[in-house]
Amino acid sequence: MSDHREFEAEREKIDFLLEKGYVIKGVTENLSGAFLEFEYKGNEHDQPGKERLHILHPDSRKYFSTILVQQQKKQGVK
Repeated sequence: MSDHREFEAEREKIDFLLEKGYVIKGVTENLSGAFLEFEYKGNEHDQPGKERLHILHPDSRKYFSTILVQQQKKQGVK
């Protein structure tokens, strides 16, 4: 898979979960990438509560970092 296509695939997975009503609740970074923990924030009867993604591409890591900042601004966290 091309480098750009890898980024697009990871971004699509992140966007899919966000559109379904999940929010990023945690990030664990290590030498093999980043593990994103998502938690569902909608009707608990509709979706499972938690999801986890393994993110490898550096641009995807920048992308979810931007999303985290946006989420924190919405919640009033500085």
